[in-house]
Amino acid sequence: MHPGRSGVPAGVRDWAVAIGVAATLLVAGLSGDGSAAGVDLLGYALLVAGGLALAAARRAPVAVLAVTGLCAVGHQAVGFDVPAVAFLFAVYAAVRAGHRVGTVVAAVLMLAALPLAALALPPDESVGEALARARGALELAWLVAAGAAGEALRQAERRADEAERIREETALRRADEERLHIARELHDTLTHQISVIKVQAEVAVHLARKRGEQVPEALLVIQEAGREATRELRATLEALRDDGRTPPHGLAHLPALVERARRTGLDATLTIEGRRHDVPAAVDRTAYRIVQESLTNITRHAAAATASVRIDYGPDALAIRVDDDGRARPGTAPVPGVGLLGMRERVTALGGRLRAEPRDEGGFTVHAELPVGRS
Repeated sequence: MHPGRSGVPAGVRDWAVAIGVAATLLVAGLSGDGSAAGVDLLGYALLVAGGLALAAARRAPVAVLAVTGLCAVGHQAVGFDVPAVAFLFAVYAAVRAGHRVGTVVAAVLMLAALPLAALALPPDESVGEALARARGALELAWLVAAGAAGEALRQAERRADEAERIREETALRRADEERLHIARELHDTLTHQISVIKVQAEVAVHLARKRGEQVPEALLVIQEAGREATRELRATLEALRDDGRTPPHGLAHLPALVERARRTGLDATLTIEGRRHDVPAAVDRTAYRIVQESLTNITRHAAAATASVRIDYGPDALAIRVDDDGRARPGTAPVPGVGLLGMRERVTALGGRLRAEPRDEGGFTVHAELPVGRS
């Protein structure tokens, strides 16, 4: 049960209204003049059933509209001069749920059926009295008021939902603006300093080698750390600047990505299996990032000669596999770097699975399965 704005669960409130209406109708029936012998029990049962049916008005408003209408016609036919209060509540619930046409049809049928039911019993009642009793059971003004109340609340809820959506969009936009601000700050404060460190280290290494001196190991470490920091910072800034306004890369860009890897000297191939179909945008972007990060790691760290990229379109999942023949050996645990951790986070966020480990025949494999939500 979901609590409403008052904190009371919706189901509890529905039952409270249903029991209250049923009790009111029952009291009104007991306080009346009664009906023909032998039908009192049926009339009371119809009054109570019509009220209790309102407990399901939130889940099945049209069905409740029909049940309350039939109960109202029924207790009118057996001589209970009780207003069709339950039907009015059902009209309100149905209009609030958006079933305006069905509600109008049900109301017209009720306005026609109640006079006919009133004429059925008792036999000694005049036609005028029967029609007056039918009009008293369901006034047109009551119907209009119930429908108007339901429509007013429906519009108010729609406006509230729209306001909530606008607030969420505003919060996301502000988050994007803050992300871009962070990216600019990082660029201004870090890129320059790291570049200075890297350039100074490279100059020192160059001068030492030019003079024929042995390059200190610490200097080489600083040089490599500067290069790696520059690469990682550039990747971070690109992620922060990704505000969604530029078209994201996806599966359609994989041939160009593999071609760039080939230009670096890596013998890379791309194989696509299965019947191609559209996949969710998040899956499309994640698949590209997995292949991109895998090829980047192969080029930088694997010392591999060949790499193969395989995309397999399945009915329920998209499989991505990237293999290389690099220096990774079976039984050695991979060191989870930033790229591998990022891939795993992306895949996990989509409800998929990722396996990244050395292959039995040597080299490394990255295998991911991403659900595509197709039936």
